Amino acid sequence: MAVLVAAVGALLVCIALDLRAPAQGPGPALAGGPGWPYAALGLALVVLALVIVEHDPRHRFGPALAALGLFWSLDGVAQSYVGFAVRADGSLAGADTALWVLNRLGAFLPATVAVLLMIFPTGRFLPGRWGVVCRIALGAMLVAACVVLMSPMGTGDVPLPADVDADAWTLPLPPSFTAAIAPVALAAQAVGFLVAMASVVVRYRRSRGVERDRLRWLAWSVLVMAILLPLTLVSELAVVQSIVLLLVVLLPAAAMTVGIVDPDLVPVEDLLRRTTLYGALSLVIVAVDLAVLAALTTLLGSALDQRQVVLLVLVLTAVLYGPLRQQLSRLVRRVMLGRRADPYDAIAGLASTLETTDDAAGQLAAVTRSVADAFGIGFVSVEVDRPGGEHLVASYGARPDQTRTLPITYRDAPIGRLVLPARGLRTRLSGHDEKLLGDLVRQAATAARASRMADELQLGRERMVLAREEERRRIRRDLHDGLGPALAGVAFRLESARLLLDRDPDAARGHLEATTTDVQEVVADVRRLVHDLRPPALDDRGLVGALAQLSESQPYETVLEADGLSALPAAVEVAAYRIAAEALTNASRHAGAGRCVVRLTTADGRLVVEVSDDGRGIAPDRQAGVGLLSLRERAEELGGLSEVTCPPEGGTRVRAWLPLSPQNPEEALS
Repeated sequence: MAVLVAAVGALLVCIALDLRAPAQGPGPALAGGPGWPYAALGLALVVLALVIVEHDPRHRFGPALAALGLFWSLDGVAQSYVGFAVRADGSLAGADTALWVLNRLGAFLPATVAVLLMIFPTGRFLPGRWGVVCRIALGAMLVAACVVLMSPMGTGDVPLPADVDADAWTLPLPPSFTAAIAPVALAAQAVGFLVAMASVVVRYRRSRGVERDRLRWLAWSVLVMAILLPLTLVSELAVVQSIVLLLVVLLPAAAMTVGIVDPDLVPVEDLLRRTTLYGALSLVIVAVDLAVLAALTTLLGSALDQRQVVLLVLVLTAVLYGPLRQQLSRLVRRVMLGRRADPYDAIAGLASTLETTDDAAGQLAAVTRSVADAFGIGFVSVEVDRPGGEHLVASYGARPDQTRTLPITYRDAPIGRLVLPARGLRTRLSGHDEKLLGDLVRQAATAARASRMADELQLGRERMVLAREEERRRIRRDLHDGLGPALAGVAFRLESARLLLDRDPDAARGHLEATTTDVQEVVADVRRLVHDLRPPALDDRGLVGALAQLSESQPYETVLEADGLSALPAAVEVAAYRIAAEALTNASRHAGAGRCVVRLTTADGRLVVEVSDDGRGIAPDRQAGVGLLSLRERAEELGGLSEVTCPPEGGTRVRAWLPLSPQNPEEALS
């Protein structure tokens, strides 16, 4: 707070001195303008420093910005005081000191800004060659500032009162040396500052994670500086040069503050793209204007007056602005963000590729390439869950250390995941980008769903064939090994009884009695075969009666609730009976239940089968066994759904939704 009070006081002093300073004279000429803008810049830097200190008191860049802000406040006060104190008839006390601070000590200001650019955000120079280059450049800037500090420079054509010494506290060097060293010192300052700007770009390209997010803001400020600095070369207006100087100091400080406090404050990628676009557009238009004016001046000499020059510049700007903006916008967006600016091309290209690719792996690979190409991302991975529990994965590029996962859904059902880098400029999505990504992911979902349905269809065919052949094998074995020999024995005993009927009636009667027993066993075998094909209780009692009969045989209390059920399709009856039977068996065998409730209801054209018990439930880490998998398979065979949950009050709840009518093709696809 003391630093803040000092900065505010410096600004108020500058405003008071600037208001009381004469309009003309040696003071305003030496000052070069009012000092309050530089004091305001110092106050802004102090406020930014306080924001950093409030966020993290231990962060070293907070005190560094505060010191820089006080330095600029001191420079502003010195400039205002020079303009106020130095007059033609004499000067006030301290004028020499203020002039020394303004002209000599102020030479260190560029170096203070440059060193912050070189060491942000780690507080250390870059490793390797760039670190050496930065140290050399910073050393050259400090040497140049010391040269300005010690060399007599004079005041040019500005007449000074006798009591003012513009070269106070300098070395007595010859004017020839001063004239020769001044351009070199100025060039060293400029080159050092350019090296500092370049080091930000190099550090940004090498950085990763949070450091890269923080440097992205500083890189944007360096981009703005690179666009603004050429204006000081083509414009001779002091106002323009002062504004550029203030922005060159304030923008990096503000970028550092945002990078430290909240790198995700606003989408900086839009700032980068728009700054690049309009900066390049402005530079191109200015360059074309200058080239055309230079050519016309060479050809026509001084035939063009000022009004004609202005009109020519306006016409050139109007003609060039629209086409150049469109072309440059497309180029900048393509370079920075990939092909997301052309969503139709991205989606059409993906659709064309999917049409010519048959296998699932090739389709997923096409999706990854399309997403990577559209967004300019170095890594994309698509993961799809297969019916058997395995995962089909297609990746593009090298996987980074940090990733984020987006779900892939098809008609509100999760079927996979899309994995993207967690950090980076191109992974940040605007509303338009999210819409494009949704369209591309929808293509991925369709391809994944089609692949999954093809796999499920093939798996279903295989299961159907295997089940049919196993059932045929079982029936053939039962007929060949059981029913066939039994019937042959019956025929043999009947033939024996026929032969003994006349000679030994008692023996014939014994054969007939044995034949009766054999026939009864054959009838039992036939009933067992029929029961395996379809529970006979369903035909005798219906679904409700069959479940009631099944409930009576359980070792715990069972309650059956089924009201208002109409006639059900045969397949639905069998599936419902098998699901309820499996749930009741699990409640007895695994859950240790004491009570079980079976509910049968109809809703939305579906039969809802619910079996709830008060047992110990299912452990969260337990893998699904054969019984639970059979529940799901029996429901899915009819196009239905099933779930097994453990309510908070305890126990296990099994629910299945079975369609009561065949699904149309569109419903089957869902």
